Amino acid sequence: MDNTSIKTAPYALQYGLIYCIILVVFAIMLYTMDMHYQNSTLSTVVNILIGVGGILWGMLAYKKDNGGFISLSQSLKVGVAVALVGSLVGIIYGVVLTEFIDPTTMDKALEFQKQQMLSQNPEMSVEQANQFVDMQKKFSSPLIRSAFGLLFGIFFGFIVALISGLVIKKNRPE
Repeated sequence: MDNTSIKTAPYALQYGLIYCIILVVFAIMLYTMDMHYQNSTLSTVVNILIGVGGILWGMLAYKKDNGGFISLSQSLKVGVAVALVGSLVGIIYGVVLTEFIDPTTMDKALEFQKQQMLSQNPEMSVEQANQFVDMQKKFSSPLIRSAFGLLFGIFFGFIVALISGLVIKKNRPE
């Protein structure tokens, strides 16, 4: 029996692009509703579901085209690569949004967070909230946001691929 398997790169590219296109469409929808800076629980859950779905879809397509077999290492390769492609395109969209389309996005997000903190913590002073905002501004440059986004995307992809890979793996018989 032939023990060779198919390459993971085409699946990573195809399903990573599908994943990020869906993610960007959702982000544009949030932008048109002026909700792109609020990070609501619902939008976070939808983003996670889109990510899990895109990664799992790529892994299942690979398994199907690989004769119904996928090892844990192949699952990790496909899953992390799908997440990497999706993260890179998502980062590009985020930079374009915050630097060109709506340069006030970060200011709106920080002001929204400040108002949330003040309403949820009545004992917090405005000065303390302003100190938090000043600290957050230091970490909101496009380069730092991109680096954290990429690291989080790869970590998220690894965790999803690991859990999903353990569930869907089916090794070739020796």
